Amino acid sequence: MSAKAALVVLAALFWGLSGGIGGILMGSGWDPFVVSFYRGAIGLLCVLVWLLLRPQGNGLGNLRLWFWSAVAGLGVAGNFAFYFVSISQGSVAVAATLMYCAPVFVYLLSFALKLESPTALKWTAIAVVMLGVVLLTQIYDIGAGGVTAIGVGAGLLAGLSYALFIFGFKYAAPHGSPQAILCIAFAVLVVLLAWPSDAEQAVEALSTPDWPLFAALGVLGAGLSFVLYIIGLKHTTPAVASVVAMVEPVTASLFGVVILDENLVAAQILGMALILVTVTALSVFSGSGRPAADLAPPEG
Repeated sequence: MSAKAALVVLAALFWGLSGGIGGILMGSGWDPFVVSFYRGAIGLLCVLVWLLLRPQGNGLGNLRLWFWSAVAGLGVAGNFAFYFVSISQGSVAVAATLMYCAPVFVYLLSFALKLESPTALKWTAIAVVMLGVVLLTQIYDIGAGGVTAIGVGAGLLAGLSYALFIFGFKYAAPHGSPQAILCIAFAVLVVLLAWPSDAEQAVEALSTPDWPLFAALGVLGAGLSFVLYIIGLKHTTPAVASVVAMVEPVTASLFGVVILDENLVAAQILGMALILVTVTALSVFSGSGRPAADLAPPEG
């Protein structure tokens, strides 16, 4: 494995760990929106440092950059918030796997916007993923697998929100640098998530003994991970990035089972396998992994 691909693996590992860290914090009584807010706020500080270190070609004077970066910010805010709501209403394993369905939503949006032509193979893959979702969430018997209807809906919305982030980042990329886009996106996230967050908890978090966990969540789950992923993608093919991105839901699932003592029944494990294998294969053959090529900075 090349050094650049290793950066992508490390980023996916950090994303997976962030779900587990968030699970620990919410298990201690922290509000999902407060956890999401601090993940984004600390991530903003990290990418601001990146922008200060690499200010060239940032494009901050371009209005299109601001518009599409704001769209990306709306997407990442929804992704963080819905992901943690899903965890709080179910489990880390289920929430992470549902979010991994993001490329399916990218396809559906591409079909709707006529950016990509639907084929029988793609529709079959989407159908298999949906079957996997049914088995994983046990939606036919909500609550049997410890997952509520809110948890299922929030997990899918996390994936849909990530698809929105991908589109926003893709259209912002020609107008400025990745670090500038992420700074605007995370700033939008902070503004959006400040409203639904519990104000008392948000202030309390600044002096809580749990602060190291908040810091680790923000640095690993929003700041360092995004920087590593984008740098790694510059010399990593989308197909390779798509495969190694599967490290994220696998890591999150193992964290949930081993550390948080979550349980998965056989049907849920089968559903998880269907989703992970199908989405990864779909991404490999199309070149549209997690953010994959859409988040890769231009050459030169």
